[in-house]
This record gives sequence, structure tokens and C-alpha cells, in this order.
Amino acid sequence: MGDTPTLYEWAGGTAAFDRLTDAFYARVVEDDLLGPLFTRMPPEHAHHVAVWLAEVFGGPPAYTEEHGGYPRMLSMHLGMAITEPQRRRWVNLIQDAADEAGLPDDPEFRAAFLGYLEWGTRLARQNSQPDADVIRDAPVPRWGWGVAPPYLG
Repeated sequence: MGDTPTLYEWAGGTAAFDRLTDAFYARVVEDDLLGPLFTRMPPEHAHHVAVWLAEVFGGPPAYTEEHGGYPRMLSMHLGMAITEPQRRRWVNLIQDAADEAGLPDDPEFRAAFLGYLEWGTRLARQNSQPDADVIRDAPVPRWGWGVAPPYLG
């Protein structure tokens, strides 16, 4: 398994995550359920999320080094009171954006990708509640293939 690429490499690097977040945020601003959560996001927000995802999936630690790491990402969600329907819509729209952006569609990659999306959005929803007791200082998670790495024949 030493030659197994990271999810970041398999996806196509930071450029792939930039395509993903560009496609995603184009959808979000038009979405009736999620649009209100993102009305005041600065133009560079999509790229910052791309850098986060790139680091999560095994890329360079740029979000940690340049944007404040996990504590910064957490701070962006505190007090937002994200609902379960909003969380689910976020997951659905980013999966659609992954298709549009040309991310790999093999079952192994998409299973790992969706696994992180489910975990991360559930944590974000939980941490966004007004009475949430959150862990404020943690590293950026590093997500891998899990039980189904790519078949490299």
C-alpha cells in the first residue's frame, strides 16, 4: 500500500478542489436553503475551502499554515445553527459539484469523499449550535481511503 496515492493526488491536486468549490459555491448562492448562510462570504471563500479540502484529503498543510487551521474553520461555523436539512443540502450540492468539476467518479474515491463529507458536515452542524460544547483546538483532519483503496491492478 506504500504506492497508493492520497485522495488529494487521486482527485487531481489543489486545482481539482478549486474546480469543486467554484462549482459548489455557484450552486450555493442560488440555493434557497443555503444561500442565506453564504450571503456575506468574501470572494476568496471558495478557494479557502478548496485549500481546506486539499489538506484534509492528503495535500499540503496550506490551510493550517496560511489560514489558521482547525480553530479558524471552527470559528466560521460557531453560532450558525445549521439545520439538518441545510447539512443534507450541502452534501448533495457538493456531490453534484464534484460531478461537474470532473472529480474521479470511481466507487473507492467517492466512498471516501462522501465519508468525509458526512463526518465533516455532521461535526459542523453539531458545532454550530448555540449551546454547543466544542473542541476548539484540534488539527485539521487527514482523511484516507478507509477500507477500499483504489484498485491499481
